[in-house]
Amino acid sequence: MAPVLPNSQPWVEKYRPKQVKDVAHQEEVVRVLTNTIETGDCPHMLFYGPPGTGKTTSALAIARQLFGPELYKSRVMELNASDDRGINVVRTKIKDFAAVAVGSSGSHAGGYPCPPYKIIILDEADSMTEDAQNALRRTMETYSKVTRFFFLCNYISRIIEPLASRCAKFRFKPLSEDIMSDRILYICKEEGLNIDAEALSTLSSISQGDLRRAITYLQGAARLFGSTISSKDLISVSGVIPKEFLGAFYAACKSGDFDLANKEVNNIIAEGYPVSQMLVQLFDLVVEADDISDEQKARICKSLAAADKCLVDGADEYLQLLDVASNTMRALCNMPQEFSYEC
Repeated sequence: MAPVLPNSQPWVEKYRPKQVKDVAHQEEVVRVLTNTIETGDCPHMLFYGPPGTGKTTSALAIARQLFGPELYKSRVMELNASDDRGINVVRTKIKDFAAVAVGSSGSHAGGYPCPPYKIIILDEADSMTEDAQNALRRTMETYSKVTRFFFLCNYISRIIEPLASRCAKFRFKPLSEDIMSDRILYICKEEGLNIDAEALSTLSSISQGDLRRAITYLQGAARLFGSTISSKDLISVSGVIPKEFLGAFYAACKSGDFDLANKEVNNIIAEGYPVSQMLVQLFDLVVEADDISDEQKARICKSLAAADKCLVDGADEYLQLLDVASNTMRALCNMPQEFSYEC
């Protein structure tokens, strides 16, 4: 493979922390993992929490700090959602790697602890089938002396209980705006970018605690708009629907004029904005609104949930957004929840 040029490297990888102690805003996790590195005593681990909070970074960092660059490739196997991780892979590839014994003669080689076991990192483990997870139970027990498993997931509820109960669990918290801002400002300084306070606040808001997403948006804006980045630039690269479209849609629903609401729906579809993103932003707008009742909010949120499910199932975006507009209009104008038809 050709070497990656420094200017073409994704900033997410370029600025990924190399050591556990550098992982931001996860003090409890860092403290426990640092102790693990010092003692070399490592249980099976389950990292869970929102995306972009440091789960993969922590797993890779602890593996590197335990084995160093020389032993890393032979001692660590990493599989994520892009790899086939069905039951056959568990029975062959994972089991074969887990079964290989490792020697302890290289202990503390090159200043690294080099404990006498291997590590298998299963990223996005919540996307594994239940059969594959069940097949792992026996593998974990049989080869526990020579292999440790790190499970990384967004939703711990999708990990079967027998697997979860065999692991030490670590919850990764969403990053606060201050923590994200500090990291973004550091990257801006390193890359020679100018970003004002408004743009920094916008970036934190649209990233929703996901530092990986924030860095990706920042790099995209830098490539498109140069070294001076504004709030408008970040919104344009993020896919977030501008406030004027959202405001016009909400105002049309509030007016009770169906034709006007339909016009705004057509505008949003014509601009190519994803309706799923529209539902997320409309939900935030409705929940934070002070001028509508709790009952109205509940009716609107129910229609948003139904539309979201239909979109996941492959429904037409225009019809779903029009349905949301109709239900929002009924709720805001206190119309009957269901129309009655007389024969």
